[in-house]
Amino acid sequence: MEARRGTDGVGRATMAWWHLPGQGPPVVCVHGAGISSRQTLPVVRALEGRTSAWAVDLPGFGASTAPDHAPTVTGLADALLEWLRVRGIDRPCLLGLSLGTQVVAEAAVRAPDEVGSLVLAGPTTDPGARSLPALASRLLRDALREDLSVVASVIADYRDAGLRRDVRSLLASRDHRIELVLPEVTQPTLVLRGGRDPLCPEPWAREAARLLPRGRLVTLPGQPHALTAAAPERVADLVEEFARAAVRDRGGR
Repeated sequence: MEARRGTDGVGRATMAWWHLPGQGPPVVCVHGAGISSRQTLPVVRALEGRTSAWAVDLPGFGASTAPDHAPTVTGLADALLEWLRVRGIDRPCLLGLSLGTQVVAEAAVRAPDEVGSLVLAGPTTDPGARSLPALASRLLRDALREDLSVVASVIADYRDAGLRRDVRSLLASRDHRIELVLPEVTQPTLVLRGGRDPLCPEPWAREAARLLPRGRLVTLPGQPHALTAAAPERVADLVEEFARAAVRDRGGR
């Protein structure tokens, strides 16, 4: 089935979305810095028929629009929450990739009664590598480990968003202190890491899971940073199981 596509107004911005239906708890996938739902749609397709799955383009990226100002993690989190209200999506599992992990963590803290659970795939930014040279080195190393189709999609997304917004989103990710947010997340949270992910090395992934009051870590051996594109079926299996367990834990179906 082809994913249904739509666009909703969110303040002065718009958010494009793709949706495939299913019977389980809703899962909303949020992309990383400078890119779009091109990298998260593979998980949505893998969840088809199993659970209601959505992929969004954050304001200013992909098919969405935004005023020409510097994006911030908190501003993107507020836009995501407003979109959830517009769509009437009740207590979803929010899956974030890279910068998306920072956005969904902020959303969970800002509106704890509106977010059911979290999946943080390759959480950024590692506090031990916030300098631009360190980040650039890690990005380059990861690019050499990603499939060529993923690299091509990143280039296309960077071109669509424009250099100015790409750089601003990367700086927003660098400057956001996710390690200060994670201890405030009350929802069950699954941290996913690729075994060959240089942007989210094992010590930082373990620390992120430890900081979360209800966090646990799963590593996917041999995988790079872009887990939702590199291993969508495996990610979908883990997310579906986790989201259903989170609903059962809070007394739902």
